[in-house]
Formats: sequence, structure tokens, C-alpha cells
Amino acid sequence: MNDKYNFSEVEAKWQTRWAEEGTYEIPDYSDRPKYYCLEMFPYPSGKLHMGHVRNYSIGDVVARFKTMQGLHVLHPMGWDAFGLPAENAAIKHGGIHPADWTFANIDNMRAQLKQMGISYDWNREVATCHSGYYKWTQWLFLQLFKNGLAYKKEAAVNWCPACATVLANEQVKDGGCERCNTPVEKKELAQWFFKITDYAERLLQDLELLPGWPDKVKTMQEHWIGRSEGAEIDFKLDGLDGVITVYTTRPDTIFGVTYMVLAPEHPLVEKLIAGSEREAEIKEFIRKVRNLSEIDRTSNEVEKVGLQTGAYCINPLNGEKVPVLIANYVLLEYGTGCVMGVPAHDQRDFEFARKYGYPVRVVIQPEGIELDAATMESAYDGEGLLVNSGRFNGLPNTRAMKEITSELAGMGNGKFRVNYRLRDWLISRQRYWGAPIPIIYCERCGVVPVPETDLPVLLPMDVEFKPTGRSPLADCPDFVNTACPSCGGAAIRETDTMDTFMCSSWYYYRYTSPRDIDGPWDKAKVDYWLPVDQYIGGVEHAILHLLYSRFFTKVLYDLKLISNQEPFTNLLTQGMVLKDGTKMSKSKGNVVSPEDIVARYGADTARLFILFAAPPERDLEWSDQGVEGCFRFLKRVWRLVASLASTLKTAPKRPSSGLVGLNRSMRRVTHATIKKVTEDISARFNFNTAVSAVMEMVNALYQYKELPETDRDPAVIREAVESLLLLLAPFAPHITEELWEETGHTGSIHRQPWPSFDQAALVEDEVTIVVQINGKVRDRMLVPAGIGAAQMQEKVIQDPRVLKLTEGKQIIKVIPVPGKLVNIVVK
Repeated sequence: MNDKYNFSEVEAKWQTRWAEEGTYEIPDYSDRPKYYCLEMFPYPSGKLHMGHVRNYSIGDVVARFKTMQGLHVLHPMGWDAFGLPAENAAIKHGGIHPADWTFANIDNMRAQLKQMGISYDWNREVATCHSGYYKWTQWLFLQLFKNGLAYKKEAAVNWCPACATVLANEQVKDGGCERCNTPVEKKELAQWFFKITDYAERLLQDLELLPGWPDKVKTMQEHWIGRSEGAEIDFKLDGLDGVITVYTTRPDTIFGVTYMVLAPEHPLVEKLIAGSEREAEIKEFIRKVRNLSEIDRTSNEVEKVGLQTGAYCINPLNGEKVPVLIANYVLLEYGTGCVMGVPAHDQRDFEFARKYGYPVRVVIQPEGIELDAATMESAYDGEGLLVNSGRFNGLPNTRAMKEITSELAGMGNGKFRVNYRLRDWLISRQRYWGAPIPIIYCERCGVVPVPETDLPVLLPMDVEFKPTGRSPLADCPDFVNTACPSCGGAAIRETDTMDTFMCSSWYYYRYTSPRDIDGPWDKAKVDYWLPVDQYIGGVEHAILHLLYSRFFTKVLYDLKLISNQEPFTNLLTQGMVLKDGTKMSKSKGNVVSPEDIVARYGADTARLFILFAAPPERDLEWSDQGVEGCFRFLKRVWRLVASLASTLKTAPKRPSSGLVGLNRSMRRVTHATIKKVTEDISARFNFNTAVSAVMEMVNALYQYKELPETDRDPAVIREAVESLLLLLAPFAPHITEELWEETGHTGSIHRQPWPSFDQAALVEDEVTIVVQINGKVRDRMLVPAGIGAAQMQEKVIQDPRVLKLTEGKQIIKVIPVPGKLVNIVVK
């Protein structure tokens, strides 16, 4: 066996053999328990970055570990391949078709993943831009449409002028496009939506079904869904037909309303200002406000600006006329697009009222404090007794909430209501590179779904890419013009394409039947494999992808297409890879190329460092020295095994039961390491401490190897080295595969059983105790494990080193703590 570790030769050899032998190809069924391990699939941008390497290395350790534990593991990979970057590349470079750009990137990234030695079953690979995939994306759209869960309406949408497309609320970050950071504008367009709001309560309640998810992710979803309980109250317009309907969680404060605020986009506004002196001024204000982001409009740091419409509404309980305003901080999408101003008991309303001179009326008095509206410096939003509230005076406000709402309901002016912050999922995109929406418009028949037998609606290849603000498909007559499936007359196709989150909301089902031409999946296979046992990806997907996937799963369950109610049983969200304290990015010039690391040190080193440097859920700081250290460690492993190879081939398979001394100590290290690594991977995903334990075991083996040959037990060495290779195999698959073969074993190391620890071997014969004199540590010594206090005290007192330390001193007292220390008090 060569003493030198030639990583490039070793890795190329095993990657070739794995491919030729189909090592990671997984049958659909097995008698073994199933385990579905999945990392979030990537967008094929062209090159892997270290964040990818971290995500996929984590998943690979889990998949290999579970396989060695005897489970039937599904570990697939595919491509989230539709999206705006491909289209932008076509516009920027000219002559590059998004399909060519995308598939070239897929080829490159697939090669990189194979170079990393990730154990994917490539026979199950999918790409969402392939017609064999998006046919079923379209089919699923039709199922939602036929069941009343997909609809089209005019809506004010988030518009990115740079990308020339619509963005969902979740794709707007700090007022800008999540992809290019361009400030987002509001624009009125007819758009397709999914009724995710119909599932708001189930999405919220079923978070309890996910104990294997991080609490922070569940909290993020809970906040995004935003459930609240309150009342819907009608304020009749004064002198005009109609009512202003407001949702509030504080009906107990209705007697404190001194003004009403509508969102500038509210449909009543145009009616209220029609013909007024301020109509032009208000319309200009509305235009400016609509171009602000939700973040800007609701931020505490942005000035709250309002204008009077000149209209009034009537408080249904006290008959007061209340002025109606519009203001930049009220959003049409939240509640009913109206807010009743209660300055005494809401801080935002308080500041607004003080600014514009609206009355402040106290209607809740806290116990022991007399609030005075004239001198209040801030709003009071706590509990108390109602005042200035007619017949409800003296009631605790928590009780008054129900009684006031009940009275309003009896009058026909209100009702109890549960409200959600969540809004329906906007899926329309004005772009080419996406799954066409399978809808046809006929002047005679209206909106007509494409028949399932006519799917897929194929993307035309001959398209001109211009950032015009509308889909390039609209300029393709051969695509647009078609026949109505119902009447056969002339009709046109929908030219918007679907949000890519539609594609990624069901891809994990397709992996179970990737080549099925009769349906999106084989239900028997889905019922066998789903839900995913372990899902791995970035926390940045906590709301978008994960919430949409949960919604999709519940819809599919209700349609009896699947049997699982949640898609992912356990979720691991890994941290980012940082360099110099900031996230790696091309714009910052701090990107480390995985290809460079693999070329210089090998894939096993890259994997080992990324797993060793930090716990998976925390951010990882890149360290060139850390990479070097992992490379040196693998070389040490190689040299160690090479030096012992001849011993391993002839040694007995199992050590005898009568081991003593250093032979017993070495075996104890072996089994303690097996226990530690097993628990770290299976219970905590603490890969960094698992690798650290393996490193300590290697150090112990080197020390043991230095003993005279007559003092070493060959069976102890064999057991230790075999265990070392098995424990290291999920982390560094190539080097362990080679060393396994070089030491005389047949069959892949990755198909061997995971080692189990011997509890008896963990029992220590001796323990190290501390010797203190007057409370200061002066020495350490070995004593028999389990020794009693009296025997331990006697052994310490008679030790020659202790005798020397206490020479000439009077021993006042000896305090033994069994198994830990002996403190000798002298003077």
C-alpha cells in the first residue's frame, strides 16, 4: 500500500466505480424501514458555491449514516430550473436561449456534485423546466382551478421595474426586489391567485404536528399567517349610501373613535372624493403612496401622513359623526383596508392625532391611575374598566369586547371575526421562462381550462426577449392564438407563466416516480416514501417555499392524491458560510470556489472542513487554515492505516474478553468514540463534535501504535481501525472506501453495518483524580475505578509524591471525594 495519499486518484477511482456499479441507485420498495433524506434542490446558476457544499454535505452524511444503520434510504437530486435569471441572461447577452443556458448550467453543476461524492440516485433526477415535469405542474394547477382554489382578479401587485415582473409579497425584502434590490412599485394587473387563505387555520394549527421543526421556523410561519380574533364593524356613511367596514381586535375601544382612516387604494375613496375641491390633491397623494413598499408605509420610522376626504361616517353605538381620512400607513391588504382611530389607546393613532389635532378620548381607565386625555404623553393599551362608553361603563374591557360585539351583531352593524395576515398566493409572472398557465380565453365561453389530454402546454422556443413589462409569450402569435376546447371557436391562451415556487412546492413527490407518464406520481410509491423524513435547507425559505409546500400538501391530501398531511417530518436549517464576517457573494469578492478547494485538497477535505468547522445550524466562518488542518488529518489517517495494513489483514476479528492495561484502554477509546459519533449524528446532528471525536481516536491510535509490538493486541488494532473507517465514511467517503479495500475488505464500506458500541468496554478500570493541598491542585494520579473514600485517602497519603509535598507539615484533615479528588489540609 502506498504511503502517500493521492486524493485526486482515489476520488476519481471511486466516483467512476460508484457510477459503473450503480452503488446509489435505490429500488422503489424494500423490506427495510424507509428513510427519505432530502436537501432543497438548487437553482442551476452555473456553479456550486460553498453554501451548496455545506447543504449537500450535511444531507449526504445523514443519508450514508442511515443507510449503514440498515434503512432503505431515498436520496435524490434535481433542479429548480425555471426562473428569471435565465431570462435576464438571454436579455443581457443576446443569442443565449434560457433553455440552453439552463441545461448547460445543470450539466456543470451535476458534474460538480458528482465530484463532491454526494450519494445521489441520479436515475431520479428531475428538472422543473423539462416538459415531462411541467406537464404535471400544469395538471396540478388545473386540479386547484377545478376545485375553486385558483382564480384571477385585478389586483395591486408588487412590480419590479428592473426585472419587469410581478413579485409575491414574500419576495419583497425591505421594500426591494429580493433578486436585484430594485425598489418595488405598485401596479394594477389581472393576476392568478391560489386560495392559500382557505387553509390559514390548518396551516397554523398543524404546526403542532411538526415537533421535528426548529421553533424559530414555526414561529416565523405563525407570525406570517398572523391569526387574530376581533370584530367586523360597519360605520354608515353620513349623507351617502354605503358603509365603511372595519376589522378591529379592540371593539372595547369603539367609544374612543375620533377619526376613521382608509387605505388610499380603498374602493370607497374615489366615491368619497368625487367632485370635491381636494380631488386632484388626493389623487396625487394616492399615486405617490401606491409606489411605496409595505415596509416603508408601515415602518415606525416613516412619517405618518394623512388627508381628509371631506366625508364622515357614523359611529353605530354613540351616533357621533367621525371624519374619514386616507393615510399612508393603512394597507388595503390588511383587515378590510380601514382603521378606526382610537388615539388614547393605540400609540400610532395617538401620534397621528397629536400631529393633526384630532381629539383624544379616554375610554379605558387602568386600576389605580387616572388617565387625562389632555396631559397623556402616550397611549394606554392595557387592561382596565370602561369609561365614557355609555351603558358599558364599569365593565372590564376584556368582558366588554364580547358584549359590545354582541350588541353590534344584534343591531346588524357587526359580527365576531377571525382575521389572518396571510394573503392569497399570487402565482402570475410576466415572463417567458416558466410553466405556462393552462388557461384559454374565449369570447363565447369565457375562461376555459386546457383539457388534461392536451397537456403539456409547451413553451415555444422561438421567442424574442425584451424587458417590456409583459410576457414575451404575448408576442408569439402561434402560441397565443388557439381554438376554444369547448366551442371550437377562435380563442387566445393565457400568456403569464407560473411562479417558480409552484414548481418547487411538489418536486419531492415527483422523485418517487420521476419518469411516470401517466400521472405526476404513483400514489403507492408516494404513500411508501412520504413524508420526507429529513429535509435540509436554508432558513431563508421558512416562509416562501416551506409554507407553500405545506399548503400544497394539504390540498393534495384533500383531493385524495396523497395520504400524508405534512410534507416534511423533520427540518434542519443550516447556517450561512461567511468569509471575513460577511456572507460569501460575488459582489463582495469574497467567494471561495469549491472547484479550487477540490483541486488543491480533494472533495473529502472540503466536506470534512465544512462539517467540522461549526454546528450545522450556525453560520460558518471560512478558514484557509481550517481546510489545511482537515487535509493534514486525512493524510494522518492514510499513513496510520498504511502502517498497520499488514497487521489488519492477519489479526483476529474480535479482541479477547480478558484485556487489561493499555490494550483495554485503547478498546475503551474505540467504543467510546462509536458511542459519541453515533449519538452526535443521530440525536443532535452535531457533526463537528463527531469529527472531533474521530480525530481524538486517531491520536489515541498513534500513541497505541508506538507501544512495543509485543505489548499491542492485533485484534484491538483491527477493531479500532475498522471502526475508525466506518465512523469516518459518511464524512469522507472516498478515502475510507479506498482504505477499506486496501485493508483486505470486499464490498463498499458504505454498505457495511454501522458499528455498535460494547457497553462493557466503556467501563473504566482506573480514573484520574485530583490531589489538592489546602485547596490548590498539586498533583493528579490514577486510582482503581469504584474505589471507596477510605481506600482512596490511604492511597493518596502514602504516595511518594504526596509525602514529599507534605513533608515537614502537620496534616489537619483529609477530605476525599470518591472518583474525583482528595484535599489535604495542612499547616
